[in-house]
Amino acid sequence: MVQLPPGRLTQWIVGVTAAVWAVLALAGWSDQAAVMGGFIPARFAGLIRLADGVPMWLTPFTATLLHANLLHLGFNMLMLLFCGRFVESAIGPLMLALLYILGAFASAFAQYLPEPASVVPMIGASGAISAIVGAYAVLFSQQKVKAIGPFSPFVVRVVWLAAAWIVVQILMGLATFGTMTRVAIAAHIGGFLAGLVLARPMLLWRYRSA
Repeated sequence: MVQLPPGRLTQWIVGVTAAVWAVLALAGWSDQAAVMGGFIPARFAGLIRLADGVPMWLTPFTATLLHANLLHLGFNMLMLLFCGRFVESAIGPLMLALLYILGAFASAFAQYLPEPASVVPMIGASGAISAIVGAYAVLFSQQKVKAIGPFSPFVVRVVWLAAAWIVVQILMGLATFGTMTRVAIAAHIGGFLAGLVLARPMLLWRYRSA
């Protein structure tokens, strides 16, 4: 059985996110909150304006606190609880918080690029969690790889991990095509790539600053 590190910040993020969902769901405000606090690409493109709601620049983060239903919330929080604790043990709570926030903004940017005119709110923590998963893949992968030409084993592994994650996201999109469920594939890819890129520098920064 895998022994999970404590991960206090990870647990705090999970607790706050779950509490926000519970309050909104019980009050019947989930739909309104998705519009007011979700990330809407068309707002950034200047195509629509909201009289009320969270400031536009903050919505990539506030969207992480909003979830469509209990299944959506539960899956995301399970992923965060597992990967987040390990990543927090490696890079520390401060860097984990920064990675989570940067992952949220990277995922929103990635979602914006292919559909800047979309008025569909993007909600959920999966983009930010994808950054945590990306960092986990870099820091805890046991797979041994060899250098290819001028590319170091680290670069080769990152490329393989990124390619595998992108393929998984494309397959998810194909599996849900034509259904009511919309998977933010670009957001997941953007968050994951952010985690791949930032994991090692954050690890080095923590121990150089120790």
